Amino acid sequence: MKLKDLAVKLECTLEAADAAAGELEIIGLQGMEHAREGQITFLANMKYAPKLKETRASAVIAAQAVPGLPTLLSPNPYLDFARALDLYYQPPRPKPGIHPSAAIAETAVIGEGASVGAFVSVGEHVVIGRNAVLHPHVVIYEGAVIGDDFTAHSHSSVREFCRVGNRVILQNGAVIGGDGFGFAKRGDNTHKKIAQSGVTVIEDDVEIQCLTTVDRATMGETRVKRGAKIDSLVQIGHACVVGEDNIICSQTGLAGSTILERNVLLAGQVGLSGHLTVHEGAIVYAQSGVGHDVPANTRISGSPAFDASEWLRAIMAFKKLPEMLKTMRELKKKLGDAE
Repeated sequence: MKLKDLAVKLECTLEAADAAAGELEIIGLQGMEHAREGQITFLANMKYAPKLKETRASAVIAAQAVPGLPTLLSPNPYLDFARALDLYYQPPRPKPGIHPSAAIAETAVIGEGASVGAFVSVGEHVVIGRNAVLHPHVVIYEGAVIGDDFTAHSHSSVREFCRVGNRVILQNGAVIGGDGFGFAKRGDNTHKKIAQSGVTVIEDDVEIQCLTTVDRATMGETRVKRGAKIDSLVQIGHACVVGEDNIICSQTGLAGSTILERNVLLAGQVGLSGHLTVHEGAIVYAQSGVGHDVPANTRISGSPAFDASEWLRAIMAFKKLPEMLKTMRELKKKLGDAE
């Protein structure tokens, strides 16, 4: 695709010293360090601008013109780089049809255009919408209801009676509706399993990545709301609510009945103790331990977590504690000697 045509598709303005730059043939996209002639790269953060002096890319997507390099001017370079990538790469999609080895219950209803791979199992009374892709070894339990344009990668599962919306993507090994972790202790200190009679509900446009589990509720439901994106190796406990457009990064754990409102961001390895609310727009930084409600539009860090700015000051002071302790001991000794 010529650079001028790419600019039109992305609705960007081409800025170049050479009028012929629009005729450059762009064969693909790559990061600055690895780009070569014929590829376009992007600059989303100005602190990386010096790297453009060494890039071999033929053009760049950036918020302002880059001297010496044809530039597609964009108000959001990272987003437009992602849009451009869609023009050059489409993941392989299996052809519609049901593989002979798939086990499909007679009462299951699968919409038109579906692709059902080898060794897929679909239980009784399941309903799946149009254009689904079920890769090999996917399991859909009895009574699950799933919308259109569903994609389930190998070894992902949707358990009994759970509900999944439109355009949902489950990456490899994701489990929707596994039993919540609920046990009652008997008098002899053994444990009785509490039946997990609720369901898990996944709304539209959610993506759940590899080996993540969203547990069913003991009663009622666990819900992941529209547009949320959940990374690999995340645990969503029973009766939790994950709000619209949340980002939850890898190795995060939500204990039961945690509520996340809209546009919450949880960085990697965050732990939430349950029965609390993280309000709209809050950011919880990596490795934070949260045991209390988090106000809207705040940033917290640490374990136990508190205001991120205060945490930064505290962690700087923490490194000085041995020196401060030594000084205090010396002062105490001098005061004692003075007495």
